[in-house]
Amino acid sequence: MLEGKIIKGIGGFYYVKTQKGIIESRARGVFREENLTPLVGDDVRVRISEEDNSGYIEEILERKNKLIRPPVANISQAIIVMSIKKPNINTLLLDKFLMMVEHKSLDIIICFNKIDLSAKEVEEVKNIYEEAGYIVLISSNKLDIGIEELKEVLKDHITVFAGPSGVGKSSLLNKLNPNFNRETGDISSKSKRGKHTTRSVELLEIGHNTYVLDTPGFSSLDLDFIEEPIDVRNYFREIDKYGSECRFQSCLHDKEPDCAVKSKVDKGIINIERYNNYLMILNEIRNKRRY
Repeated sequence: MLEGKIIKGIGGFYYVKTQKGIIESRARGVFREENLTPLVGDDVRVRISEEDNSGYIEEILERKNKLIRPPVANISQAIIVMSIKKPNINTLLLDKFLMMVEHKSLDIIICFNKIDLSAKEVEEVKNIYEEAGYIVLISSNKLDIGIEELKEVLKDHITVFAGPSGVGKSSLLNKLNPNFNRETGDISSKSKRGKHTTRSVELLEIGHNTYVLDTPGFSSLDLDFIEEPIDVRNYFREIDKYGSECRFQSCLHDKEPDCAVKSKVDKGIINIERYNNYLMILNEIRNKRRY
């Protein structure tokens, strides 16, 4: 049998990249009985039928990780792309993306795109997230800024590109490799949001052992993986860091006395916008728990 990686799946067919090329394959029925579905990114073993030369996935090798949305496996890092303008930066949405990726224990890189529209605002937001402990890149499809830096951080990784519609993910991928020819879309003049252009999940090969994954954009994120309000603290790096200094171990950094986090906010050590986003998400989880 051949070993390979699933790079695309459409309508029950899986396209597996092997040493002998890309093999169109079906999954064995036994996977359905085991409630196991092959995912893009899976490393698999494929048997070639002598009758029709088609492929059959016989075994799914052990996964490093699995994402539900998008449905992919074995991702090593995530690049969260946000635009500064068109659509305007939404830090609450960004923080929810960060929480989702933190939950999956992936390495995280934030990319602020379209800096040609507002360089000053980019620098301000960049500082906020660098101080929170994130690696931040800036880019512009129009001015070809940041493309080489992106190529460097992508090497030897399977990277998922995440972010809402219209922020320029597909355009960035086209810059990384013009052969991708990813469809791009304009911003809706009515909603000021991006139009969905990416409709399928597919690994795109940039170089040896280097893949990127473009995903459908999302305007909202479900935080069902958070079971209790107290868990929200764990997904904000700077709040988690200073929370150990609070008087009470169960401190939610909301209304409790002697809260080190609120003290850091008052002193400007923790950014007030990040803190307010934390409180909004905390209350969102509280309200869900009531129902």
